[in-house]
Amino acid sequence: MTDFQAVTLWQKIQLFYRWILENGDKRTNNWPLVYSPVPISCIFLCYLLIIWAGPKIMEKRTPVNLKPILIIYNFAMVCLSAYMFYEFAASSWLARYSLLCQPVDYSSSPLAMRMARVCWWFYFSKVIELSDTIFFILKKKKNQLTFLHVYHHATMIFNWWAGVKYVAGGQSFLIGLINSLVHVVMYLYYGLAALGPGMSRYLWWKRYLTSLQLLQFLAVTVHTAYNLFADCDYPDSMNVVVLAYSLSLITLFSNFYYQSYVVNKKAKKT
Repeated sequence: MTDFQAVTLWQKIQLFYRWILENGDKRTNNWPLVYSPVPISCIFLCYLLIIWAGPKIMEKRTPVNLKPILIIYNFAMVCLSAYMFYEFAASSWLARYSLLCQPVDYSSSPLAMRMARVCWWFYFSKVIELSDTIFFILKKKKNQLTFLHVYHHATMIFNWWAGVKYVAGGQSFLIGLINSLVHVVMYLYYGLAALGPGMSRYLWWKRYLTSLQLLQFLAVTVHTAYNLFADCDYPDSMNVVVLAYSLSLITLFSNFYYQSYVVNKKAKKT
């Protein structure tokens, strides 16, 4: 590659980066972790470093007792998820959102800003949820550091960075609405489990939690596919990304369900 070609390539990268910065939603540009992809990319790299180095550091150490922290963390996440579910539901209802086709309202009206703010909180909650992985490492639960776990946590922060940066509202509200409700149930389960072995008799519904997660991805897939092929003023590029992502999660969670509740059940019977 000649120097001229290298400079041209570097200029193209600079122009693309400038386009990323300048073409976002002006309402959310000044909010934390939104204007530039650099901060969230640094968080992502730190996350990968922790996944690589954490188990090595903990290899010859005893698991850390995180019971008080996990109880507070999980029930705090229940409250945050419930708050976001309420805000998504109230904002979309009051603004008379359409379930089939809802463009983004880029105005600064109270309802449009309310929806944009809860989208940011949903995005930030995905950053907070990276703590799940750290807790697994500190507790030496290497079996829970699966590809599904890491893939889901690492990609959600980028998906919702783009969501808040470019489409804070519109069709994306349904993803936040459904996922927040699912996370109320999920973190309630984890919070009860963190209380100790005495709660195990009340946690028979873990299998149905996985089914609920699969159901949400199916709903998002159908909703996004319809919106992609319908005549709707919402970016097709976003719909394509969401559709591909939800299909990947259906595949991974279906495999998890099969391995956990079908193969293991047969193995136990044998």
